[in-house]
Amino acid sequence: MILNFLSTLQHYIIEIAPSVVIGFFLSGVIHEFVPQTLINLYLTQKGIKPILYTTLIGVLLPLCCFGSLPVAIGFRKRGVPLGPILAFLVATPATSVTAILVTWRLMGIGFTLYLCLAVILMALAIGLIGNLLPFKPVESQPDACPMCEEGKHLTRSHHKKGIRNRIISVFSFGFIDIPKEIGLELLIGLVLAAVVVSVTPLGDLIKNYLVAGFGYLFALIFGLLMYICSTASVPLVHAFVAQGLNIGAGVVLLLVGPITSFGTILVIRKEFGNKILSVYLGVICLFSLISGYLFTILSG
Repeated sequence: MILNFLSTLQHYIIEIAPSVVIGFFLSGVIHEFVPQTLINLYLTQKGIKPILYTTLIGVLLPLCCFGSLPVAIGFRKRGVPLGPILAFLVATPATSVTAILVTWRLMGIGFTLYLCLAVILMALAIGLIGNLLPFKPVESQPDACPMCEEGKHLTRSHHKKGIRNRIISVFSFGFIDIPKEIGLELLIGLVLAAVVVSVTPLGDLIKNYLVAGFGYLFALIFGLLMYICSTASVPLVHAFVAQGLNIGAGVVLLLVGPITSFGTILVIRKEFGNKILSVYLGVICLFSLISGYLFTILSG
């Protein structure tokens, strides 16, 4: 069993390594060359535009669930309404360049496009709902920079002048800071994926009990309780599906897992209250289940 586990783990590492390296590099390029002024532009306006902006920003920014929290709080300090903030908190951790490439590699182009569309629609939906909730934004604080508040580990030497320093910053962020952010979780995800494939009793459990509706319930509960970043969760879902888990339940897990975490829950509860937290989790769970079920129908 140990040899089978090591062989499976090696297979996953070789399979996703090129995509991960490309993703790290592109993350560094996005971080260094996308101007901060574009990130903060027009976010305090009313209506759907700020929600669309923060959704697109969230899709592009190479941040995990934990990395997106201080940025979202920074947005709040600058007077950004609740809707765009919630949309940002959904779109940012659920997608990344690396996760998209790995999903494409392991799950196929159709699955990847559907998942990206589901994330965007979920972010827009929760943003529009957030704008309807009673919430008073704080007065704008111009000195509060979201990206500066993000954490010392992500602001060491980035955005220095000069092409040489900027290139160094691309590789520093892409291959030092980002691996520090998600490297351990990525490794854990690969190990868990190898365990799922190589441990026969676990595979039998999935085949015998986690099919049909039970698979959706398992994916939802597992995703809520166990946080794995968007990249690390892909090989785990691939392993579950290979053992018989419904492909739609895989969609549910890839949506719920990266977006929810105990850190997110605690921060939203503290900053926005229990009512908004309940709406936030409720929309995520409901939308994820609907998206998973529709994908099962479409792929069948």
